[in-house]
Amino acid sequence: MKTITTCVHDIIRHQPFLDDAIARDIVNFSGLAADIQPQVEKEMRKPVKQGSIIMALRRYAPSRTKINMRSLREMGDIIVRSGITEYTFLNSKTIISNKARLLEAVKDQTGVYLNYSSNYQESNILVSSTLTDLVEKCFRNEVRVSVKDELSSITIALPQNSSQTVGLYFYIFKLLAYEGIPIFEMISTSNYFALFLEKEYVNKAFLLMNEIKQ
Repeated sequence: MKTITTCVHDIIRHQPFLDDAIARDIVNFSGLAADIQPQVEKEMRKPVKQGSIIMALRRYAPSRTKINMRSLREMGDIIVRSGITEYTFLNSKTIISNKARLLEAVKDQTGVYLNYSSNYQESNILVSSTLTDLVEKCFRNEVRVSVKDELSSITIALPQNSSQTVGLYFYIFKLLAYEGIPIFEMISTSNYFALFLEKEYVNKAFLLMNEIKQ
């Protein structure tokens, strides 16, 4: 049977920014209780007093993640690239062969960007906008889900042992969210990760990444 305490704790766990603020002890419990009271009552299917919600909040003990700020400062060079277009196609029996055609066509070109990724249902291609005609040609028989042009990327070299750094991506994405910067796409490898944004957000995101390093 669900109790008020478990209900309140589930609500907080699904709001990481709020969870973080409670861990830092900067939340007014009375104000928070009034804010989430309608949601608690909806889930409990009965009226719930604010005092009961406040008690549940006081029992909540989030595990505060310690961010290794030294790792953030050890992030490497930041490279900004503009003029990127993203294509998404439905997977098919011919998608791999068409990918091979595209790679063969650009293998001798320098200074162009191309990234290909896929899951069980769709394939995603990020390319320099100068390659869009070629992509259209190679994938003309595929079902195109979407296309987005005029994207820019910010590529950042990750610190050593970044895969063992707890909260690295959480910290970066939290700051981007606080600043109202939407991420259109993200890709990462062992040593680099790249953010793809609409061009109006690039300068703001670049300045923020530099601030993190400092």
